Amino acid sequence: MKTNTLFTIGMVLALLLGGIFGFLNLFFVNGFAEITGKLFIRMLKLLSLPMIFLAIVSTLTRMSSLTEAGFLVKKIVKYTLFTTIIAATIGMVLFTVIQPVKPAEAAIAAVPNQESYFSFLFTIIPEHIVQPFIENNVLGIAFMGTILSLAILKLPKEQRTLLRDFCGALFAAILKITSTLILFMPIGVFAFTVQFVQNIRSEANQLQQLLLYGICVAAANLIQGLIILPFLLKFKGISPSRTAKGMLPALTVAFFSKSSNASLPLALDCAKNQLGISDKTANFSFPLCSIINMNGCAAFILITLFFVCSSQGILFTPWERIPWIFLATLAAIGNAGIPMGCFFLTTAFLTGMGLPIELMGMILPLYSLFDMIETALNVWSDSCITTVVDKELKVLASKTLAEG
Repeated sequence: MKTNTLFTIGMVLALLLGGIFGFLNLFFVNGFAEITGKLFIRMLKLLSLPMIFLAIVSTLTRMSSLTEAGFLVKKIVKYTLFTTIIAATIGMVLFTVIQPVKPAEAAIAAVPNQESYFSFLFTIIPEHIVQPFIENNVLGIAFMGTILSLAILKLPKEQRTLLRDFCGALFAAILKITSTLILFMPIGVFAFTVQFVQNIRSEANQLQQLLLYGICVAAANLIQGLIILPFLLKFKGISPSRTAKGMLPALTVAFFSKSSNASLPLALDCAKNQLGISDKTANFSFPLCSIINMNGCAAFILITLFFVCSSQGILFTPWERIPWIFLATLAAIGNAGIPMGCFFLTTAFLTGMGLPIELMGMILPLYSLFDMIETALNVWSDSCITTVVDKELKVLASKTLAEG
């Protein structure tokens, strides 16, 4: 928590100093910001596409225990997909209603030529294995990662284990590079903020757009956490207030630590001792949910993607937005729970679409707050899913005992 606090302070200071020096318009500072910004963008692009591919493969191949765990895993995965898709859908609806970037304000002249919707679907399946990486085709990379993962799960145990460990090791290496890059993020924030202030000195409406964007992200998380998940509990005959009260210590740690893994031991203790969840369900559900259940990340990816695209003049039709709900869901599931994992995955999507990502530098300081809310939401969602699954397992056990 001390490290997270220092990091947050560094990010805020970088934002403030970047804003000050941006308005001062000093030649040597502007030059430093331009060079530093380009270096960070190159590093983000370098990590982006391999991260998407390896995140999907390493996550899906770790789910080889689906056949062994049977009912338990099916229930967890079902509710995880259900809640994450709803979170992404809420994000899309809020962005459509609030419209941080109005269509009239978008730089339509800068929009690259866009293909038809069916041509967009055809690009999902590449002609050869290298093509998606050369052309920055994110959908193609996601498709390849998914079918490769499914194929690996069908292999004999020795081959499946070998490929799973190999892909997992590569992903761990990418995450190690990412963790190192994060340490230098305050410098990047300073550079991006200087450049951003230079750009908005004559365009004050961009500040309003950023504020509306922040409202979209925060509101999507709050609606999911305060309305959707309690409704799921109520629908299953479980008290939302009792569940929230029992999990409050774990939720508090999740909020301030910004780490689902750090709050996992406390979440297990609260679930078992405060809510009466069985050891079997809690010990299996919470670790699995901490890997694949990322409600907050899905909303952030979708809203940020649409926000940056709209700022660049790329306006999606309703039909073109629907696939991004499922792609954001898949990306959120593939997020490894590392610090700023959602931020890097979103950057990867934007890079894959060939869009400039300088605006992500201004979003970056805000992400410290978003990350706190998202982590608490993820742990709250884990708790709700585990509680629901435990009750259904107890009902099933009672029926089996009665029939026996």
